[in-house]
Amino acid sequence: MKDMIVLMGGQGVGKGTFSKMLRDRHDYNYIETGAMFRSLPADSAIAKLIAAGNLVPDTELYKLVASKITDTKDLLIDGFPRTTPQAQWLVRNYADKFAIHILYLDVPEEIMIKRINKRINEGGGRADDADAAAVRRRLDTFWQITMPAIEWLRTAPGIKFSDVDVTGPVDENFARILNAMKSQKMK
Repeated sequence: MKDMIVLMGGQGVGKGTFSKMLRDRHDYNYIETGAMFRSLPADSAIAKLIAAGNLVPDTELYKLVASKITDTKDLLIDGFPRTTPQAQWLVRNYADKFAIHILYLDVPEEIMIKRINKRINEGGGRADDADAAAVRRRLDTFWQITMPAIEWLRTAPGIKFSDVDVTGPVDENFARILNAMKSQKMK
């Protein structure tokens, strides 16, 4: 059975950075829902939702994610699921096809904000990083909507779950991720 590795955590925890580092080590089928939606024209309804710091409707996400999943190789997902219904959909539709591993990248909110500001200051920020109100909405959404999904996944039957502290330097954080993956017998 192939592995499905899901990186979860708030904005600025390093999901994109660690996804790239993991892909440099292994040939994953990679799904990053946020980047897919951010690549849409700025005047599209979905782009406007994202720019305002809001979530994309589940029906749109399910279609996008399902269209990208193949069971021909291991899968790495960044940015999905973000709600409990999305987490339940993922488990219901794919737990019989993949060994699902959740890596929750854990940092305090103040570090998330510092990292988002650093991204902006270094010119690598996303369009919605520059709007402080949108950043606040994204963080509130994470705590109110995504954390319950993470907590549901923590105890979901058949799901392997690891909390990974990623508050330190990138190399140390990546070593912690690799250790979590090793303990769950992932590639």
